Order: sequence, then structure tokens, then C-alpha cells
Amino acid sequence: MKTQRKFQCSSLSIAALALASEAGATEPQVEQELAQVVVTGVASAHGARKLDSAFSISTASEEQLKQAAPFSTADVMKLVPGAFAESTGGQSGANIHVRGFPSGSDSPFVSVQMQGSPLYPVPTLAFFEGSSAFRLDDSIERVEVLRGGPSTIFSSGQPGATMNFILKKGGNIPEGSVRVTTGTGALRRLDLFYGGKIADGWYATIGGFYRKTYGVRDAGFPADDGGQFSATLTRRLEQGEASFYLRRTDDKNAFYTGVPLISSNAGRNISAFPGFDPLTGTLMSTEMRRFTVEAAPGATLHYDLGDGRGLQASVLGMDIAKTLGGWTVSNKFNHFNGDLDTIAMFTGNNPQTMSAYNAAALATHGGTVATASYLDDSPVAADQQVLQAGLWAVQKKLKSFTDELRIRNEWAKDHTLTLGAYFADFSSDDMWHLGSSHLMTAVPNARLINVKLDNGVIVANKGKDGSVFYAPLAAYDGRRTALFIANEWKVNARTTLDGGVRRERQKLDATISALRRGDTDNNPLTVYNNNTSMPTGANTALRRSDAANSFTIGGSYKLAKDASVFARANMGRTFVSFDDLRNAGSQARVDDRNVLPMPRVRQYEAGFKTAGHLASAYINYFHTAFQGIAFQQILANGSILHSVFGSRGDGVEVELALRPLRDLSLALSGNWQDSKYKDNPATAGKQVQRQPKLQYRFTPAYRIPLGAQQALKLYGAYTHVSQRWADQANVQYLPAYTTLDLGALYTFGDQVEVRLSASNVTNELGLTEGNSRLTTGGSGPINARPLFGRSWELSLAYRF
Repeated sequence: MKTQRKFQCSSLSIAALALASEAGATEPQVEQELAQVVVTGVASAHGARKLDSAFSISTASEEQLKQAAPFSTADVMKLVPGAFAESTGGQSGANIHVRGFPSGSDSPFVSVQMQGSPLYPVPTLAFFEGSSAFRLDDSIERVEVLRGGPSTIFSSGQPGATMNFILKKGGNIPEGSVRVTTGTGALRRLDLFYGGKIADGWYATIGGFYRKTYGVRDAGFPADDGGQFSATLTRRLEQGEASFYLRRTDDKNAFYTGVPLISSNAGRNISAFPGFDPLTGTLMSTEMRRFTVEAAPGATLHYDLGDGRGLQASVLGMDIAKTLGGWTVSNKFNHFNGDLDTIAMFTGNNPQTMSAYNAAALATHGGTVATASYLDDSPVAADQQVLQAGLWAVQKKLKSFTDELRIRNEWAKDHTLTLGAYFADFSSDDMWHLGSSHLMTAVPNARLINVKLDNGVIVANKGKDGSVFYAPLAAYDGRRTALFIANEWKVNARTTLDGGVRRERQKLDATISALRRGDTDNNPLTVYNNNTSMPTGANTALRRSDAANSFTIGGSYKLAKDASVFARANMGRTFVSFDDLRNAGSQARVDDRNVLPMPRVRQYEAGFKTAGHLASAYINYFHTAFQGIAFQQILANGSILHSVFGSRGDGVEVELALRPLRDLSLALSGNWQDSKYKDNPATAGKQVQRQPKLQYRFTPAYRIPLGAQQALKLYGAYTHVSQRWADQANVQYLPAYTTLDLGALYTFGDQVEVRLSASNVTNELGLTEGNSRLTTGGSGPINARPLFGRSWELSLAYRF
């Protein structure tokens, strides 16, 4: 009987699949996928069909972005196999890792572009990563994320991943939308967009958002507060088009650091710290929101934790392409000018009891009795768990200008040549005050603690128990110029080959203040400020010039109209950054010889692509090999660890979709990799830090027609991330975790939509980061950064 039932089920399944190919033949999303054109990493200004491209690239439409409900720009990368984003810090300050590319923090191998131009030509600086310079709103048409491939040749020459956001353009038919959103953390958000024709051949769009929320982790003040305005102007030309865009962002974003947790079984098991909800709690509080920094004698600076890692910036750009005879000329430029300050808390040592802290203070500073009290003078219990966290202030002003010119011509039959030039000028003016350790209770919305000794020593005053340990003033200027040449050869109707080389030069100049240690109040008993780092007034000038060659070669072979295979090899370079120059100091160049290495990466890829009404598949094998990577880690005591190493990795990426019924889709994306360090005895053979060997995301969606132009779409995402190591030495273990997200979309015709999204509905306790300011691991109380707890958003939109 069971065999008969199995046969009946199988027969029904086969029949359903057979009918699906016909029933789904008119599904708009399938037709869009078949015709999808990508422009990132493509020599032609008109782009190339995604299915025919000889490289790995993922795309997401406006609807796919909304369905994913990303917490931030960096969180968009969860849609991309081969990328892993630690977006639990909030809107800004994410760590983004690319398959097999070793990095400890920020996003050195991810470039963020708008309309094909890098927002800032350097993907990462200390306290800056590219996704922090971009905010999502309803003006975005789609995003394209290219991994490896020909990106070593074009634009800024990023060998890792390029995240390119494409803005909507006005069309002949006016269209607009109004969207209001509420949700967890008293979220209030308004999104507006309108676009259309304004004159013969002229089109424009305007849009933006305003948002205010206390966030999933309520600090007692708004986590995010601000908005954005965007506009585009398009002129259609004969055999061409010119587009201009402008964006102004003024947004404040709280930055979330680690929280206290309990680690057991050498980090394999993580549980809540007593009295602290790791899913919703934060140490930040109104008591410490407005803090001061004793920068020098008579110089006290005032800061607001509510400013967090915000963005106050303007972006202006142009994209023009025109065909003249047999020549196609295109030019893209982008100007960025903004402040990306970091006013945030960074946890230091692991939690301990108040009595243990007092004992250490007495042992260090003498005396027989230590008195600990809150700011209201009430006593702190001896068994109260406490910890230290630094309130850091980094002011960073960034400016950049980039321009890329391409000339393309079919110089011989079936051969198309592209000549290009790229120029970038960029700067960063920095004022840092790292340290300012504060003693506080290990509870949500922590209270600050004063500590005095009976010998007159004041260990902690208004919570402050440590001085600024690093306070450089610096001005950096950089310039890059590159020339590249690429050729595409259509061997026959099925086979296409392409290759290219790039020659790039970089010049860096820096003026960095010399530092000294001193007492800001000339009182030896106030030990919390006795060893303050401060500029001397003297400066050191540093300079470095480098040149590098990159190349790519690849090709594709069509198996059928909508199926192909491809293979590619490339070699790219990453240049020394401002921070590398500062940290190396006089060692940046000795006897006209560069001491700092310039990393080199080699990549090899082979893949298969197909799309149809029943199923789609994008499968890619990759191999990466690095050498000469310089790494730094700032520890809790202010010291900086330096290391140089290499790595190599192999893996497979997949993006699969099955549409067995007209209104049902089942998608699976993810990657498996084996990436390990090499070339450094201290880390050789260790797993590349923070990157899971296995991660995948299963996203089913089912649309239920309700009649009278109404429909309800139900969707979800089941995500698994395997275990990782937080550090290069593979000491701090980060356990595997699995999350579940759910959503529903109700539509009435093409005008009204109601969307409900819920993230981490099971309240999974997963860690994205360990304590990056310590080099130890193990069991007991720790500081680490977990996932956000369960949250929801409800939005109502009207399109016109």
C-alpha cells in the first residue's frame, strides 16, 4: 500500500512539473531573469546578458531587496553566495568578508559603487568601510554584486567583490510611490519617490527617506535618526544617453559593540550572561550618552554616543555614453564629500566582579581600601559584575573624485577592443581619541562607577578609569592613475573569449602628528588621566609610491540559448592604505626600498549558468591564492599587533531556484569553502578568520491569488552559518547558528501594497564577532557581538 501511495505521489509530482513549464511560461520574473542585463565588470557601456557573462555575478531587484529586509547596506550581502557580512553593528561599521579573501575587520575587498562609480576609491580605511557611505531607499532599481572576474581591470580594480547600486531613471510614463513603515524600536519611516518626463528628451527622478528608531537594542536614545535625498536627471541622445545624479545623506546611527555572554566548552556553547539579554540588550545608556574626552591640559572635548557611526555626505556624479560612427565613448565621474565620524563604545576586558576589580586597583596603586560607588554616591556591591569599555571618538572627513573614460571599437571582425583610463584623487583628515576606558556594570543600559582608594588615588571618575591611549592628528592625500586595455573575441556563435591588462600607479602623502604621554590635570592622584596620549605639535611627513599590473582572461561557451559554461583566471593587487603608511611610520620606505608589502591575489573560476521557466542554476568553483597581506589588530591596552601572511582557498558557490508551480518558487544560495593561512608560521594551516566553511540560505515564496486584482505572497528565509574562528590563531571559537525570517506581502492591483517582515523569529543566539581587542579565548564570561533578536516591520505603500 505504501509503495502504491509513493507511486501516486511521484506521478502527481511529475505531472505537476510538466504542467508548470507551460503554466509558468508567462511569469514576469522568469522573463526578466532570461533578459537580465548586467553592467558591472562589463567592457560595454550597454552591458551584457547575465546568462552570457563569463564571471560570477549576483543581482537583486527592488522587490528582492525588500523581501530580504536587510538591516543595513552591508546586510544586502546575505543575498550573495561567497560573501559573509557581519552587520550586527547597526547601519554602519560592518565587517564584510569575501570567499577566501582574508580580512579581520571592515571590508578591504568590497567596493561599493553607485551607477558604476566607486563612492570612495579606497574600500576600507580605519573606522570606514564602503557600505557605511550608502543608504538604501526606494530610489534603487537593483544591485549587482560581482565577485572576482574582470573587476581587476575595470573601475577601481577591486579583486574581491564589487557592490554596484543602480538608481531608477525617469521614463515616459510618470510613476511615484509613498511608503510609511513602523516596527520594532518605535520605528517611524517615510519613503518618497517620483520620476517621469520633464521635457522632450529629458527625464528626472527625486526621492528619499526620513527615519527615526530606537532600534532592537534600546540604549535610551534613538539608534538611527536622519534621512536622505536623491535626484537624477537623464538626457537621451542620438545613439547615447547622459545621466546626472545627486545624493545628500544626513544620518546618525548608533554603533553596537560586544555584550557580556557566558562561554563554555571552550567557546562551543554560548549562553546569556546573568541579567543581560544578549538579543536586545546594549551597554550604552543615557548616563554615558554625552561624554567628555580629556585631550590635553585645558582641552576637554564633548561627544554624543547618539551620533554613533553616522554619515553626513554629498555625492555628485555623471554617466555618459555615446556612439560616434563605429566608436563608443563612455565616461563616469563621481565626487564624494562627507564626514564619517565614529563616536562609539568599544568593549575591552571580559566581565569580572567589583571586588576583583578593586583588588587589582589596590595592587597597582597601593592603599588598603577601595570604595566603589555609582554616580549618585550609592555603593556598588562587591559581587556586582562589571566591565570596562572605551568611549572612542574618531572624526574623519573624506573627499574623493574619480573618473573613468572608455573608448570601444570593433577593430577587426569579431574583435572588440576597449581602451580605458581611470583617475582617482582622495583624501582623509583624521582626529582620533582612542581609549577613554570607562568602568560600568555588566547590565543592559549600564551604570557608570566611581572608584576611590583610601590613599587618595582616584581610579575611576564618573566612570572614566583610563586615559586616551592613541590620539593622532593626520592628513592624508592619495592619487591613483590607471590605464587598461581589454579585447573581446567572438570566436563563433557559441564561444566568446576576453582578456585584459591594467597598469596602475598610486601615490600617498601623509602628515601625522608626533605624540607624547602626559597628565592632563597635573595631579598624580587622578590616575585615570595620567598617561594621556596627545600631539606634541611636531609632525612627520610620510610618502609612498607604488605601481602594479593586473590581468584577466576568460571565456564562455553556450551550451544552449539559456545555458552556458565559463572559466576565468585573474591576478590583482591591493595597494597600501593610509593606515598602513601611518602604522609603518619610518619603515614605510627604507633606503628607497618598500618594507610594507603590496598584497597580490590570484583567482581561478569555472562555472555553469542556466535559467528557464522550471529552474535556474548558477554554480561556480573558485580558487584563491594570496601573498603579502599586512594585518593589524588594536588591543584593549592600545598596543597594535602586526603580522604578514598569505592564504589559499577553494570552494563552490551556488544559486539555485526551482519553480514547480506557477506561484511557487524555492531558492537556495550559499557556498562551501576551505580557506587557510600560509606563509606565516604562527598561523599557517589555520582557518581564515571569521569566514564559515559552509553557509546557505533557503528562501521559499508562494503567491496566493485572491481575485479582484488582489494577492497575498508568503515568503521566508532559513539561513545556516557554520562555525568560524574570530581570530587568526583560531583561539576564539564562534559556534554555528541558524536563523528564520518570515514575510508577507498583500497587493491590491499595482497601486497598494502592505508588507510585514519578521527577522530572527526564533530568537537565535548566534555570534558574528568575538572580542576583537583580546587574543585569548576559552570558557567563562566574555564580550562578543551577537545577532539582533526578533524584530518586525510593517509598511504600507501607495504607487501612482
